Amino acid sequence: MVEQLVNEYQPDYTVFPGEVLAYELEFRGMRQQELAKRTGLTPKHIVSLVKGKSAITSETAIKLERALGMPAEYWLNLESQFQETQARLAEGEQLETDLDWLKKIPVNAMIKLGWISRYKDKKEQLVEVLRFLGIASVDQWDDVWPKLNVAYRQHSAHEVFPEAVSAWLRQGDIQASAIQCNIYDKNAFRKVLDEIRGLTTEPPEVFVPEMQKLCASAGVAVVYVPGLPKTCISGATRWINSKKAIIQLSLRYKTDDHLWFTFFHEAGHILLHGKKEMFLEGANGLDVEKEEEANKFSEHELIPKKSFSKFILIGRFSKASIVEFAQAVGIAPGIVVGQLQHKNLLKRSFCNELKQRFVWI
Repeated sequence: MVEQLVNEYQPDYTVFPGEVLAYELEFRGMRQQELAKRTGLTPKHIVSLVKGKSAITSETAIKLERALGMPAEYWLNLESQFQETQARLAEGEQLETDLDWLKKIPVNAMIKLGWISRYKDKKEQLVEVLRFLGIASVDQWDDVWPKLNVAYRQHSAHEVFPEAVSAWLRQGDIQASAIQCNIYDKNAFRKVLDEIRGLTTEPPEVFVPEMQKLCASAGVAVVYVPGLPKTCISGATRWINSKKAIIQLSLRYKTDDHLWFTFFHEAGHILLHGKKEMFLEGANGLDVEKEEEANKFSEHELIPKKSFSKFILIGRFSKASIVEFAQAVGIAPGIVVGQLQHKNLLKRSFCNELKQRFVWI
């Protein structure tokens, strides 16, 4: 089947209905005052129509039809085409002005991931990005994501574009909307976290769907979204509404210790903090105290504090001892390695082979 190509002409100028009305009056040799008498409109209104300062309404179109013998639909179509062309030209000018904003969006990466389509015309590409973000124009970006500029207001070791972060978050929203969740239940969520902890020794094809299923049963949608350039973000937590929360993971560091720590960190935000807040792992302008609380929650949820303290007292950590301890507490050995390295009890180059490495398929 051959697709038929349709050429659509879009003029770069506009003719307002008043010009046509003026021509018709001249053609008939009719003065504006006479048209006013025939239509019952004021002379001032006729002048306003001719100059394009007033729009042709349905009522006016009917009066012109009776006075000039030209269908009301004709006048209304003229007005509609005029308004559409005006809006399109104004939109084109605004898009041209906003093209620099498009540079802050990782368009090529989003295209590669299949989130958006590619367009040769830059203004059409901008429209595609706006459509993806669910906003009418660039002006609405700050209204929808007002906290992102705040989140990255401080100095960061990496260049971060809040606009790129918003694209990553938006994809998370899209994926989360497809996950059916029960109404959020704090006690139920706390309970499923214990079950999820037992999944740390499983491969992704096992723990990913099971984690999503368990969390959804407690009102939390877990989504895995590849990171985008200029985002430098590991995870995020936010609430769609009071009944449903999102945990979004990027697999930024690609190892099981980071992935599981980030998940339980975000889970800590859900259990410990408010439903009106958004938390971004890796942002430096948000609540430091709450971030630390979430860190402690994740650390103690993964490895019981008393058991870990006793293990640390040994002071010597071999692969065998780490594996033995991990089996005793029921978690993946890579998580133990990560915690020891984080506490500077183990060199960053030691025992990394005990960590599971993940890649996006």
